[in-house]
Amino acid sequence: MKLRRREFLGRTALGLAGSALAPALLAQPASPPGLFAPYEPVPIGKTKLRFSRVVLGTGMRGSNRESNQTRMGKEKFEALIREANDRGVDTYDLADLYGTHPYVIPALQGVRRDKINLITKIWFSPGGIPEKERPDADVCVERFLKELRTDYIDLLLLHCVTSGKWPEELRKQMDILAKLKEQGKVRALGVSCHSLAALEACINEPWVDSVHTRINPYGMSMDGPTDKVVPILQKIHAAGKGVVGMKIIGEGRLRNDPERRSASIKFALQLGCVDVLNVGCESIAEVDDLAARIKTVERQS
Repeated sequence: MKLRRREFLGRTALGLAGSALAPALLAQPASPPGLFAPYEPVPIGKTKLRFSRVVLGTGMRGSNRESNQTRMGKEKFEALIREANDRGVDTYDLADLYGTHPYVIPALQGVRRDKINLITKIWFSPGGIPEKERPDADVCVERFLKELRTDYIDLLLLHCVTSGKWPEELRKQMDILAKLKEQGKVRALGVSCHSLAALEACINEPWVDSVHTRINPYGMSMDGPTDKVVPILQKIHAAGKGVVGMKIIGEGRLRNDPERRSASIKFALQLGCVDVLNVGCESIAEVDDLAARIKTVERQS
């Protein structure tokens, strides 16, 4: 890991010498005391996982095994993954729906597997992916492991859960995944929620280790109004479950609104119940912008 960072800095100095961007990339100053740090390892609930506070999302406009990230092309997408890692991002949010499994490991050749975290998701609903069949979770996970070129997945989610009765309706798949967790093929389990009822069902479900939730102060692409979502997140977090925040930038709608972008980042961090920020950055400049804004947010006592 250290060697890779040194190599990166050397390449950066040579490739960017004389540019305005070079000093910012070379310096990478730590966050002052009392402020959030974008790349610090953050505990995820009661699991043994620690994710970098900035998680690189890979599913912007994702469907049918494509996303804005895959549409960048292999070279550009893998460069984004690699450069984000060189800055300190160690966690990557993937999904079968996005088609992003094949990119991470090739992009991070030379980085030890235990120095990165892979999150992915099983798509179980009709549509979304080319096949009509929805095989059981063990079949999906075996394919995922091959695509990811790994022996285990750090966090595996049931993708886009909407029913408030999902713990009953998906119990068969949950039981299969629990066995895979016992076998060490999956380290932690959870759901990506897309309704208020589904989110609320996470509170008392012991199977859930971590929850992906849509959160921003403007109610953009969320499961419900912010004032309804936040109390549920507080209960989920108090129950010892991890909370991964999504749609922090309003599914890209705040991309050209720096004031509200900063306000949204501050809001999520200071809630005290959102552990890490999962943002579908499409350039290293967006990763740097997110990190810079995180460094201005004060920690709450």
